[in-house]
Amino acid sequence: MMRPNLFLSHFAIGVVVALAGGTLLAQSFKLPTANVAVLEPENGVAAFAGTAGRTWPSGTFGCVRSDGFKMHEGIDIRSIQRDRSGEPTDPVIAAADGTVAYVSHRPQLSNYGRYIVVRHYIERLEVYSLYAHLSAIESVIQPGDRVRQGQRLGTLGRSTNTREAIAKDRAHCHFEIDLVVNDRYAAWHSANLKGMRNDHGNFNGHNLLGIDPWKVFLEQRRLGTNFSLTQFLRSRPELCRVQVRDTDFPWAKRYRPLIDRNPVADREGVAGYELSLSFNGMPCRLIPKAASELKGTGKWTLISVNETEARANPCSKLVFKRGQLWTLTGRAEQILSLLLW
Repeated sequence: MMRPNLFLSHFAIGVVVALAGGTLLAQSFKLPTANVAVLEPENGVAAFAGTAGRTWPSGTFGCVRSDGFKMHEGIDIRSIQRDRSGEPTDPVIAAADGTVAYVSHRPQLSNYGRYIVVRHYIERLEVYSLYAHLSAIESVIQPGDRVRQGQRLGTLGRSTNTREAIAKDRAHCHFEIDLVVNDRYAAWHSANLKGMRNDHGNFNGHNLLGIDPWKVFLEQRRLGTNFSLTQFLRSRPELCRVQVRDTDFPWAKRYRPLIDRNPVADREGVAGYELSLSFNGMPCRLIPKAASELKGTGKWTLISVNETEARANPCSKLVFKRGQLWTLTGRAEQILSLLLW
């Protein structure tokens, strides 16, 4: 069996960021398992476990489930190491240095099964990695613990609470790279989703907006030290642009590298923002706006829609067209409500 730290060191890619007075090596992500097929775009069948009866693309990120109408927020990395009974034994390791933010040992409480969330700071961005369906979590892993890139977190498995169990041949590590929407999620959930259980506090999956880990890994490999996670986020295709009449919400404070400069707002003061939302609702760019630039009177206003992106991502369900006019859906307004809570 190949030791994960020896294997993964071959694929570590650093991003060099020039700073006044010196140079900082900004860490990027390693693969969370030893399945190198993830780095081979032509070998998806060996890299990803598709859903039962479906081909491997259904194990990737995006609108890949239910004929494009259901979102999958991560990638399902296939097991490559098994014991005599066919159960997976692959080590699952930390994709980057960070702090354990959350550990769930009770698979019956989530379709993630047993899962771990780790907080990272990369290029001044607070980013989270999530490792799900684990068969076991290392006993030393506790919330608040520092972990090093390559450190073992647990064992790949097939734990879940879904009605259909994950078969041995589909055992996988569900892996996400996420940004957290609001650190007051638990309070928002209690006020807005009455009657719906929340067993995971602020680390409920609804509070995590994902980016495509596969694209991150491939772009890191392609660009090497020219890769920037900030630029990767800022370059995500825009589904729609929404104006919000708020200047003091958590996302704008936590993800300042995603904020553009606007000379008018610099001169007159910031009275709101335009949010460039990706198809899954992530504000990938924020444009500050002066009061003289704001439109309408509502708490939020739909400014524009990229129809091509909307058609390409039917699982998005953030906007719909009524006659000739585009409108925000209830799901979009729920995301905006959480963002501004």
